[in-house]
Amino acid sequence: MTHPSVHAKTTPDKVAYVMAESGQALTYRELDQNSNQAAHLFRSLGLRAGDHIALLMENSLDFLEICWAAQRSGLYYTPISLYLRPPEIAHVLRDSGAQLLVVSPAIVESLGAETLRNMQPGLHIMVTGAPLAGIPSWREAMAPQPETPIPDEVAGVDMLYSSGTTGRPKGVKRLQTFEPIGTVHPLTQILLGRMLGMAADSIYLSPAPLYHAAPLRFTMATVGFGGTAVVMEKFDAETFLQLIERHHVTHAQTVPTMFVRLLKLPEAARTRYDLSSLRAAVHAAAPCPAEVKEQMITWWGPILTEYYAGTEANGVTIISAAEWLTHRGSVGKALFGTLKIVDDATGAELPNGRVGTVYFAGTPRFEYHNDPEATRAAYNDQGWSTIGDVGYADSEGYLYLTDRKAYVIKSGGVSIYPQEAEDILVGHKDVADVAVFGVPNAEMGEEVKGVVQPVDMTAAGPELEQRLIAFCRERLSPLKCPRSIDFIEEMPRTPTGKLLKRHLRDRYWPADAGTAAVGAPA
Repeated sequence: MTHPSVHAKTTPDKVAYVMAESGQALTYRELDQNSNQAAHLFRSLGLRAGDHIALLMENSLDFLEICWAAQRSGLYYTPISLYLRPPEIAHVLRDSGAQLLVVSPAIVESLGAETLRNMQPGLHIMVTGAPLAGIPSWREAMAPQPETPIPDEVAGVDMLYSSGTTGRPKGVKRLQTFEPIGTVHPLTQILLGRMLGMAADSIYLSPAPLYHAAPLRFTMATVGFGGTAVVMEKFDAETFLQLIERHHVTHAQTVPTMFVRLLKLPEAARTRYDLSSLRAAVHAAAPCPAEVKEQMITWWGPILTEYYAGTEANGVTIISAAEWLTHRGSVGKALFGTLKIVDDATGAELPNGRVGTVYFAGTPRFEYHNDPEATRAAYNDQGWSTIGDVGYADSEGYLYLTDRKAYVIKSGGVSIYPQEAEDILVGHKDVADVAVFGVPNAEMGEEVKGVVQPVDMTAAGPELEQRLIAFCRERLSPLKCPRSIDFIEEMPRTPTGKLLKRHLRDRYWPADAGTAAVGAPA
């Protein structure tokens, strides 16, 4: 694995990136030349190694060029989630200290030029394509720049923000060490190269937004290996299968909600396409219900690899399909770091089988940008770090997640993990998506609440509510099942499958209950 500029010399006409819907493609030569021009543009704007830029745009070739230009200019680059609202976007820009924001024309049309200008005083804003609403063109400014490397090339790094699933997005900052541009994070090389067999002949299908960690890092890593990445503008279940056949895809990234949508396609659609080229499919980002994963293994064969990690990369576990079948429900053994399960009350490490907060030891330190309190909270006295997940380890060291700490329901002194009920309810034929969380109860403190996105919204009502509650109680202790279910047309999920549960939960709690996240949308 090396820098794509090396491949530009050996295989200049090979396609590095192709957009799935439009068919627009970028060769290694073009990627190298364009990212060089953009690096010169950064320098002409006064940006030096260690400075910061941000991107706010849909999946595109421009997006990838800008990230590679920042990577070879020593810059921090922050793609901003399109799921965020203007106050949250402004927070990311101010918090990161971005000096330049590059946006797409669609963003200018959607948010308005004045809204963008008011987000951060002194921020340079450029738009891909022609000038728009007084915002200068990134492409026009880049065009006259040299196609050769800048003289002070040094590796930049991404600084990504958390999805804001439990509160205001936090910037995860890795120390900028100004290494050569060809330097590769060893974890990426181990996961994609050694574990998944990615190489120069790989064709990688990325179905998720590039502003999230895995899609961005894996898509960039693909061209580091000399392969080709097919980037979907947006996910569609049948189109995903169609693209595997059309491009002879060898590797793909998925999330559990995509599995659910794939499995709910008509049988004719699921069997229509030749998937035999697919050698490895990696999934993460959210818990995968065991029944869903079992069905996917039956369909695709033992090519699924699951990993557990956060944007913070403070630790990673990994599990193959074969391992999973003998450790059903696990997210694997530690690949990076040493797994620790900790009792919050005592701070002591817990024995196998006991549920506690998931920590990792022996990994590089990270920090939340401009948030020393959150950084301190992520570490214990022994220097182990956590991203707030709850789970347990078995005697062989396999990790089983039970839920996020923020979503554990306390009812009558009993801890209830809503993921258990969610995994059951999503398997019901009438359920497209589901969220379970705690709501106020005067006697018990909290009670279990369900919110369901039905397959057919016209079926929503008391009868379906009772059938779903009964379905859950047949398979799980009634204590852990929803006492009531409301229905919603669309669940608030990010495109990578992360459920913004706080957006639902906050509706059921009084404003003064202390549960609403700072900056949470109304």
